[in-house]
Amino acid sequence: MTEAARDGRDTEAVSRFVESFAAQLVEAGMQRMPARIFAALLSSDEGAMTSAELGEQLQISPAAVSGGVRYLAQQHMVSREREPGSRRERYRVHSNQWYEALTNREAVLKRWEAALREGVTSLGARTPAGRRMAETLAFFEFVDGEIAAMMERWRIHREKTFGPG
Repeated sequence: MTEAARDGRDTEAVSRFVESFAAQLVEAGMQRMPARIFAALLSSDEGAMTSAELGEQLQISPAAVSGGVRYLAQQHMVSREREPGSRRERYRVHSNQWYEALTNREAVLKRWEAALREGVTSLGARTPAGRRMAETLAFFEFVDGEIAAMMERWRIHREKTFGPG
């Protein structure tokens, strides 16, 4: 029995929300199955479910759960944990998953910035292509700094709004 059914929630409404939010994540570039799994975890009261619970709620195979969770774990959006006294794993979404996901993008931005610096050097800063590359580099450096400042503001705002995390 799914969590929604146990809690007397409208399971159809929960399912519609999960599929609707997952569709938004897919439009933003996430793969479909990880998006559905993430939405299901996010909408559960505990923020954690077993493979069997995810499979039952989403009507997907254990292999689909495994692949989706692997992707989400690589993106630092969920973690795996063992149920005490059991071999079963639970998959957990954390309250700060958006913070973690954005913060982990910093490493990608740093790699892009390094590649762009090399491009400016290779193309020559005074060539049209070099100037375009330099402007792109400046944009990513700006975005990187803004994300860092925004994340610090979010941390303060979150603590004021929801208490220590």
